[in-house]
Amino acid sequence: MDNKQQLERANQLSLREAFSDKQVLRREIIAGITGFFAISYIIIVNPMILKDAGIPANLSVFATILSSFVGCWIMGFWANAPVILTPGMGVNAFFTYTVVVNMGLSWQEAVAISMVSSIIYVLIAFTKVSEILAKGIPETLKAGITAGIGLFLVEIGLEKAGLIRAGSNSILAVGDLTKPVALLALFGLILTLFLFVRKVTGGFFIGIAITTILGIIFKVKDQATPKVSIIDLDKYTHILAKGDFSHALTVPFILAVFSMTMILVFESMGLLEGIIPNHGKFKRAFEASSITAFLSGIMGTSPTVAAAESASATESGGRTGITAIVAGTMFAISMFFIPLLSYVPQAAIAPVIIITGALMMNQLSVINMYDFTDWFPAFLIVVLIPFTTSISTGLAFGFVAYPLLKIAAKRADELSGATYLLGILFLCDLVLSAIL
Repeated sequence: MDNKQQLERANQLSLREAFSDKQVLRREIIAGITGFFAISYIIIVNPMILKDAGIPANLSVFATILSSFVGCWIMGFWANAPVILTPGMGVNAFFTYTVVVNMGLSWQEAVAISMVSSIIYVLIAFTKVSEILAKGIPETLKAGITAGIGLFLVEIGLEKAGLIRAGSNSILAVGDLTKPVALLALFGLILTLFLFVRKVTGGFFIGIAITTILGIIFKVKDQATPKVSIIDLDKYTHILAKGDFSHALTVPFILAVFSMTMILVFESMGLLEGIIPNHGKFKRAFEASSITAFLSGIMGTSPTVAAAESASATESGGRTGITAIVAGTMFAISMFFIPLLSYVPQAAIAPVIIITGALMMNQLSVINMYDFTDWFPAFLIVVLIPFTTSISTGLAFGFVAYPLLKIAAKRADELSGATYLLGILFLCDLVLSAIL
């Protein structure tokens, strides 16, 4: 049985069957560890962003870890899907910079907004509405979502590697290739590519490990770790269940709830559509994501979503919930070793993210490039996700453009009621985002 057949077989296994198969279990463990390291930066970055909203970084670290641990375990046991749930990078920016900084609400009110949005998300996920919305997404847009997220990952990976930077006369420019971070990342990329094309089991994890060791030897350390001690855990109750609903009926609160709901529902839907190898697991994965998004508000952090970096776990062979359970366990263990995570340089993680993103972009091959009404909306999704660093914005432009072009081409008969609904909802989201 070749590797492809093994993965397809694992795709159909129940969680219990996967645990009893030693070969599958070994591959899933490696995939879970790889996925964890690919997204481990969230433990550092999320508290730094939430700090700007007023949540103490030394406490939101625990919220980030606990919500990720709980989310991954729910995903693993409930959905049996290889998807890692962590506080989302797009939604945490909305939480901090739109709701708190721009709108002037407190972080407690922002938590309340995320909880109300998550309740709506739960209602959608556990009803037929989720299936209607999922079926309303045309195949060409699904491919665009996957490719767009892939290009976004490539951009993130290149930035982490120091291979690109913000340009003075352009959007992006080549980074300083003489710096240790860039050189280490290039070494890691070459090594990981070599292992990948040779089909070495656990190649991504091996690449991260070897590159990290070299980074330690040459003292390449680039992460700013918040000062956290396990002793601070007794202060965690200061941010636990602190949502403020006193202004729930005000216009700003309601507008923020609508926008955050759109981000949670459709960013999660897009990510899951693009990541899960077995689409039969989408419904339960969507449900697991919604439950964790709600629980994250109680825990004192911005909502969780499926991590795009989960794709690095699936590319490492992850096909069942064991991958998510292992990643969740790694999050729990990391609580006691937060300072040690700073020894895993971004240059070691970047190659895995770059390669994973490139692999996701092969979905471009299924888009009908000869039909402008099909490929242009997908094109908007592909380019706007990385250019705006917002998955929801890319989705919005693509989903609004799709029905408009079909109507303009007198092909409205190709549109379903759900496609019209999605286009209207995303148009409302764009308008409200501009107002907020």
